[in-house]
Amino acid sequence: MAEFDYDVIVIGSGPGGYVAAIRAAQLGLKTACAEGRETLGGTCLNVGCIPSKAMLHASEYFDAAANGSFAKLGIKVKPELDLDTMHGQRKDAVKQLTGGIEFLFKKNKVEWLKDYATFTGANTVKVGDRTITGKNIVIATGSSVIQLPGVEIDQKVVVDSTGALELPKVPQHMVVIGAGVIGLELGSVWRRLGAKVTCVEFLDQILPGFDGDVRKECNKIFKKQGIEFRLSTKVTGVKVNGGKATLTLEPAKGGAVETIEADCVLVSIGRRPNTEGLGLDKIGLTPNNRGQIETDHEFRTSVPGIWAIGDVIPGPMLAHKAEDEGIAVAENIAGLTGIVNHEVIPSVVYTMPEVAGVGLTEEQAKERGEVKVGKFPMLANSRAKTNHEPDGFVKVISDAKSDRVLGVWCIASVAGTMIAQAAQAMEFGATSEDIAYTCHAHPTHSEALKEAAMAVTGKPIHI
Repeated sequence: MAEFDYDVIVIGSGPGGYVAAIRAAQLGLKTACAEGRETLGGTCLNVGCIPSKAMLHASEYFDAAANGSFAKLGIKVKPELDLDTMHGQRKDAVKQLTGGIEFLFKKNKVEWLKDYATFTGANTVKVGDRTITGKNIVIATGSSVIQLPGVEIDQKVVVDSTGALELPKVPQHMVVIGAGVIGLELGSVWRRLGAKVTCVEFLDQILPGFDGDVRKECNKIFKKQGIEFRLSTKVTGVKVNGGKATLTLEPAKGGAVETIEADCVLVSIGRRPNTEGLGLDKIGLTPNNRGQIETDHEFRTSVPGIWAIGDVIPGPMLAHKAEDEGIAVAENIAGLTGIVNHEVIPSVVYTMPEVAGVGLTEEQAKERGEVKVGKFPMLANSRAKTNHEPDGFVKVISDAKSDRVLGVWCIASVAGTMIAQAAQAMEFGATSEDIAYTCHAHPTHSEALKEAAMAVTGKPIHI
């Protein structure tokens, strides 16, 4: 008889977990994946990346029709919002994609263990009423919304990102607590559909962690779109009464207290790793002070046979990072060489325009040494001008001596797609000159990246 029930048990079926399970099975390993949700895909597919993009896409069309953008193109319409149908297409997208993962599990012979898993000892987990063993166990349990102390989320008036996707009507006034990626995306959805949106951020600028120029420009763009920002401000309390919320605010550094009212409050202050309730103490594994599980570069934990990937380990909490780690960990378990270059992980904000970056910010790069920077405005890009998309720019940061690209940041309608070229160039160790002398199709938004690369050495053509 086999020493273990499975070669690999993956705990969690989010982007990291389901990819790890499928890749392990492809490599000939007997694999199971424990997931207690009714559907596979984790937060991303069920209540995160996918449904939010469905709402962003639909609300973008509604906004374009309502604010006169269509009229400028010679298309005259008077849009009427059917929120139930908009929610329906969101749910349909989720259903199709989560069902697709279930199909892939069957196709690759991954067994879905339909419950949550808890460690009971070395190489042993309890899943529902079953106790099973795995030669290798991969922790891929993702993350959850950080709660704001003293603020109760009722998913009616005070919501998190999940509740913000399910609102049955457009709020008159939505207050978003936190001006990070999720807050700006979901705030944009409801602003486009008619809500007044106020974004309260503790820091002095939006989009923490992004390049300084990008943060400043985005502040201007989103203000122009109608989002009000209250920066350097903290929320000290939220009281709900009669379907309305009263928020207590004060300056981040202390000062006079004020209150504002809203009929919807979105709490979006970050996420925390899902490591509680896993029984990690039973296997001698202790998370760090952020609740994260530390691993080596191969995603091994300090406990033999136990691996971890995705949001539960240090690094950006991004679905595509988790997916790459899922492939890598499976290949490492199989005795191959699985590698993820954490220096080249792109980030995208799916607003309009989109915001994307990969590598170092200009501020980070300057801390490491002398740099050269090239910028090119989308206003001077032929395709952006033709499409009436003048906002934004592309910025290329390179090492002053070697010219190797250290970071690329862009604001453009298709920035999320454009950033892939930059990431691939950096993965191959490209210089700004390599990008500048690569022929780009015309007219495309991506020509702005070529021109920004040319600007590094002071020779853009169209400005």
